[in-house]
Amino acid sequence: MGSSVCLRRMPRWITRCSTLLVPCPLQFGKFPHQPPLYFTRRCLSYTPDNILHNQKTGDELSVRGLLDLGFTDSQAEHIYQTFSQSRGGSPAKRALSTISTLIVLGFNNSTVLKVVEKCPELYSVQESQLQQRIGNLRKLGLVEGSLQRVVSHHPQILTMTMKKINHCVMFLKEKCVFTTQQVTDIFRDSPAVIQEDLSQLEYKFQYVYFRMGVKQAEMVKSRLFRFTLDEVRNRHCFLERRGMYETPDKKGQTTIVNPKLSSILSVDQDMFVTQVAKATSEEFDVFQRLLTREWQEEDLADFGNISGDEEEDDGEQEEENSGKMGYMKRKK
Repeated sequence: MGSSVCLRRMPRWITRCSTLLVPCPLQFGKFPHQPPLYFTRRCLSYTPDNILHNQKTGDELSVRGLLDLGFTDSQAEHIYQTFSQSRGGSPAKRALSTISTLIVLGFNNSTVLKVVEKCPELYSVQESQLQQRIGNLRKLGLVEGSLQRVVSHHPQILTMTMKKINHCVMFLKEKCVFTTQQVTDIFRDSPAVIQEDLSQLEYKFQYVYFRMGVKQAEMVKSRLFRFTLDEVRNRHCFLERRGMYETPDKKGQTTIVNPKLSSILSVDQDMFVTQVAKATSEEFDVFQRLLTREWQEEDLADFGNISGDEEEDDGEQEEENSGKMGYMKRKK
């Protein structure tokens, strides 16, 4: 009696595949990021090729395939509707292989649903490309747990080519002098960094490093790359104008104790204004408008200076043009 009740409560793919249920002592607790043995065999047996084999085309094809992967009727229908709206010529076979890959990666059905809703472009990625990109992220140090966290929060990272990701890694190491572990931490906490324009990324780094005197370790700890350049600059300049932040000298010394970068960025705007800057919201709003105007004027002036330098051709080489704001350093 009890066993029949349990079977009725089990998902249909388990009742249909009861011969695959093999007890596994490692299933509970010891390896939380590895799927149970019966789950892995189920995924291997119900690959998209097998699911689609000898089935009819149309709505029933994809919905039936999703049901065989363990989704409920409503989940399967919802995923199929999302796929239909964004398929762009992507075959149903590729879509099912994408979902299968996410399941084998360790996501439950609800998380898979959220991932494909957030990034329907995943449907157009071939299974072999997904596997290669997942393997590349593991090589970068994103181990089990961190890898799933990155993909669930920013699934767009799986639509990026390995060349683009590796180029960003080398950029952070060579131009911004982050260590390998620091780059891994940046990708884990701020995966959207992969989509930033590299010139703007370098400008943000140089602004925080030179103007604010903040080193790489504190940048990583404060999760700097989650914030836009304007957010960082507005808050820093507001504190600077109020005499609450001072640019360190060549020895890294200041006459006041600067607040930590994390305390500047990790709080919402109201808390920053009232507790960190000791000001009012009206003061900060007015300051931001004035600062925007200042930077626009400086941008135009810097653009004119750059054009003049090119015409003069005085032999001085400009090392980098770090972003559209014209923040530059010269190599002597």
